[in-house]
Amino acid sequence: MASPKPSLSAGDLAHIDVQLAATDRLLERNYPGDDGSRQPVHTVYVPADLFTASFAADWGAEALATAEAHGGLEELGALLGQDAALAGAVAPRVAAKLSSEPIEDLRLDFEDGFGDRGDDAEDAAAVAAASAVAKAVAAGSAPPFIGIRFKCFEAATRVRGLRTLDLFVSGLASAGELPEGLVLTLPKVTTVAQVQAMDYAVSRLEEVHSLPAGRLRFEVQVETPQLILGPDGTSPVAQLPHAVPGRISGLHYGTYDYSASLQISAEYQSMEHPVADFAKEVMQLAVAGTGIRLSDGSTNIIPVGDNVENAWQLHGRLVRRSLERGFYQGWDLHPAQLPSRFTATYAFYRQGLPAAAARLRNYVEQTTGGVMDEPATARALAAFVLRGVQCGAVGADEVQALAAVGIPQLTALAHPRLATTSNS
Repeated sequence: MASPKPSLSAGDLAHIDVQLAATDRLLERNYPGDDGSRQPVHTVYVPADLFTASFAADWGAEALATAEAHGGLEELGALLGQDAALAGAVAPRVAAKLSSEPIEDLRLDFEDGFGDRGDDAEDAAAVAAASAVAKAVAAGSAPPFIGIRFKCFEAATRVRGLRTLDLFVSGLASAGELPEGLVLTLPKVTTVAQVQAMDYAVSRLEEVHSLPAGRLRFEVQVETPQLILGPDGTSPVAQLPHAVPGRISGLHYGTYDYSASLQISAEYQSMEHPVADFAKEVMQLAVAGTGIRLSDGSTNIIPVGDNVENAWQLHGRLVRRSLERGFYQGWDLHPAQLPSRFTATYAFYRQGLPAAAARLRNYVEQTTGGVMDEPATARALAAFVLRGVQCGAVGADEVQALAAVGIPQLTALAHPRLATTSNS
């Protein structure tokens, strides 16, 4: 019997291409995937006027001192449920991290952490913040990611928030090139229109200061139920990536504002409350494939006084819980939360490394193993390992030994679309 010939003509295929042209444009523009850059494991919030050039180093020293006062970092690892071998591997890496880069992402806060001090005081603080950040970046003492959170775009604070944003960005621009890791945070968003207004504001700042279009990206804080479910029954948060494509860098969950908005009593407001999980699952779905990163919120149970160990156990468990659910970033509010943040985070990546590396090696070498991984899973495995390297939990030498891949190949496996684009 003769081999069958295709029945669809070139005209048929062209017709289908025309039908799907809009879909192709949507996928290309609105779903570019992750850009492969480093994502910080946490964001520290501090009242804007408290920032100094030594701020990060001071927090690191206080974090180490707190850990030492309570038995050391290995003891902390045991407190968080790590066996002796894991705690022994994690502790020196956390000690090095707290000495060299204790804060990965810092937000100078002009919102809840600053309050209403009058226009003159906030003007002066915004100008001073820009100068201090520029000097810290130039001196190499600033965290890799740094920026401000200004007041929200509700009517009562809109002008004030925009003025602070303007003064801060204008101050940085006048000092020279903007910090590579500059981050701007728009809080208490309730509607798509507020995000579109922010897009307009930063676009105008780019024009005024001769910055490349799209240079000023920003985070959106998800702190209100109106952003999860709008008055028309749709989800505004799902519309954000498409209302301002490429402009939003992250969605950050706001634990306490969101919980309070739903009348959750203070005692039960938590990152793991069911209302929090629902909101974060919607956020996760809303930005899948868009390249927008996610951050979990904070716990206000602080490791101080007689509550250090209990607070560390809670924080470490919540950090691990977020990581397991695909939220690779969270908020920290106090220096004593840094030891539990990094101890829990490093353990997560070190515990998962051997199995992930073995599966990656089998995938790359096309070796039959106990798990048959598809390309999508291989991407997830590579992204997991790459995150571990980027935050300092594991070393490139360990990855090479276990997975037989270097960082360039690991990055290409995690983000194949980027590799294809760079080679085209």
